[in-house]
Amino acid sequence: MAEVEERIARIKNHKGVKGLLIVDENGKFLRSTMSSSGNDTAPKQYAQKVTELAKKARSVVRDIDPLNDLTFFRVRSKRQEIMVAPDKNLFLIVIQQPQEDNE
Repeated sequence: MAEVEERIARIKNHKGVKGLLIVDENGKFLRSTMSSSGNDTAPKQYAQKVTELAKKARSVVRDIDPLNDLTFFRVRSKRQEIMVAPDKNLFLIVIQQPQEDNE
């Protein structure tokens, strides 16, 4: 378990990382470094919406080649990047500012 904590700390301390979520296959976040206090629903929204997107991406990859599977994907917008590393029943989601904005 200490190894997992070290990896989470290492990821969240990277330059530009705004948040890290560990989410189950139903979109429920199990661990978050993002604030969820008050009316801030961002962690829940990321968890639900990105999980839906990851499932669709996995389905596309498998439709193209049934012997293949999704291992990682990244979505970039003007304001942020969302990186997803899926596992069997979990998704690791990292939200960060694009590199140019960090410099």
